[in-house]
Amino acid sequence: MTEEFTFTSRVQLPQKISTKAMAPSNIALVKYWGKEDIQIPKNTSLSFTLSNCKTKTLLELEAKKKASEETQIRIFLDEEETPSFVPKIQKFFRLINEYCPYLKQYHATIHTSNSFPHSSGIASSASGMAALALCLVQIEKSLQPDVSEADLRKKASFLARLGSGSAARSIEGGLVLWGKHQAIKESSDLYALPLSSEIHSIFTDYQDTILLIDRGQKQVSSSLGHSLMNGHPFAEARFAQAQNNSTELQSYLSNGDVKSFMRLVESEALTLHAMMMCSRPYFILMAAQTLEVIHKIWAYRDETKIPLCFTLDAGANVHLLYPKKYKDEVQHFIQQDLKQHCQDEAFIHDEVGEGGRFLG
Repeated sequence: MTEEFTFTSRVQLPQKISTKAMAPSNIALVKYWGKEDIQIPKNTSLSFTLSNCKTKTLLELEAKKKASEETQIRIFLDEEETPSFVPKIQKFFRLINEYCPYLKQYHATIHTSNSFPHSSGIASSASGMAALALCLVQIEKSLQPDVSEADLRKKASFLARLGSGSAARSIEGGLVLWGKHQAIKESSDLYALPLSSEIHSIFTDYQDTILLIDRGQKQVSSSLGHSLMNGHPFAEARFAQAQNNSTELQSYLSNGDVKSFMRLVESEALTLHAMMMCSRPYFILMAAQTLEVIHKIWAYRDETKIPLCFTLDAGANVHLLYPKKYKDEVQHFIQQDLKQHCQDEAFIHDEVGEGGRFLG
């Protein structure tokens, strides 16, 4: 099943290669929580790809003088060398060796930068791994010009997944599905599937304002959180729920049912955190300010009838989701009533975007 992603060209490789790409982050609407080796999700997830929160990556490869040399990797974040990132990239390169065997012949230097602050509490692994994967498939395009754009992007999603599961969803824009689903023939655990053609116009430019409640590092890593679903007393029911919610949400996104969209998305967010709170060991990633914001959102929605809802990732920050036509009203509400709950009154305005792209 994975053979289609193996690079088999026998062309002469250049001494030096340089490639650049950009990929955005994404926000899951139906949550992925629980996985098998290697980065195989226990349930289908659906996400909006964002626009403004993105990573740009420059990958430079230089041929080894001897094949026996150990691969050297240097990583620069915002032009500052960051050795702490090297082990993760080393592991990623080992995992993709079968699919990108040419990497063994090179030393690598990676220059990467995020459009959002590194300490903002927004996970950069999705956008970062997706951007790096796009760099890699762009190399293959230069060596095999006849490879189609669709096949390149599918492989980029496949590779990105091996670095960070949610990164599979950051290659394509709009609405993206990842994980095998019986009702969706083309779906796969190995790569994500764009569904933008099936989305109602009201959702094509949906807004996402991220309230930075806590800009620090998460108390519990995502890898540990996923592992705690193994043996979780409610795991199987949760996986079945996610499959049902994926089908249900797709219909709302297709027919423009904003009210039902809000109900399901908020339920998914709270279910994710409920799974954390009843795992062993249990943990709570929401903060007091997270709950304050949620209650204010509900009160504002009841009072104004403006369709503002929230979702949460595995952390304290709150993503506010709303149609673009209510942008002025909601952003006034944020300024007046919500930013006080954010660390340093920080928030980021974003919206549904077009996915990753090659930069040369």
